[in-house]
Amino acid sequence: MSREDLLVLFSVAALEALLSGDNALVLAVMVRPLPPHLRARALLYGLLGAYLLRGLALLFAVFLIRLWWVQVLGGLYLVYLMVQHFRDHPEAKPLPEATAGEFWRVVLLINLVDLAFAVDSILAVVAFSKDFLLVFLGVALGILFIRLLAGSVVVLMERFPGLEKVAYALVGWAGVKLFLEGTHTLAHLLHRPGLALALPKAVFWGGTFLILTVGGLLAFRKDA
Repeated sequence: MSREDLLVLFSVAALEALLSGDNALVLAVMVRPLPPHLRARALLYGLLGAYLLRGLALLFAVFLIRLWWVQVLGGLYLVYLMVQHFRDHPEAKPLPEATAGEFWRVVLLINLVDLAFAVDSILAVVAFSKDFLLVFLGVALGILFIRLLAGSVVVLMERFPGLEKVAYALVGWAGVKLFLEGTHTLAHLLHRPGLALALPKAVFWGGTFLILTVGGLLAFRKDA
């Protein structure tokens, strides 16, 4: 492998990790209701599904932009998760033991949300190289990092319960971003750019930093 190939590999892995950073929080929140011994297994199945979906997404990257509805539905689902959490306050009651059906439902939802996040990330990483194997390897490394980070986030939420509200707020914020990206894609497919709504990256990351900073300080103070 040449030096240029290594640079592309590192760039793709880093870009995938950055673009899917909010995905780690989403995964942590989704597996949180499961018993501890099932969380790692759900993340493992989600990892395998992510590799399969990203591989297919790379093969059909040209058609991926037409999956605007996946982003819209994924975004709405994430906003629903946030609203449901703040309405029901699940942290105030013990988590029920998950059934086998509940476990596979979580695994399925993890993979559906993975597909929603894949739409924008794959379209960005394919610009680095046309070498399928090289790009897929970089994407695979980025996904592995996200799954490891998700496991760490779950442990952190267990130690500092107040962070759960921060995580759900970020999940809802990521849902808004996904929803707007889907409507933005639809507007361009309809050749109506004037109807396109988009969340500027500076606004998204600024909002993310604000939620993390303010929410984190309040959470740590409360838990202390």
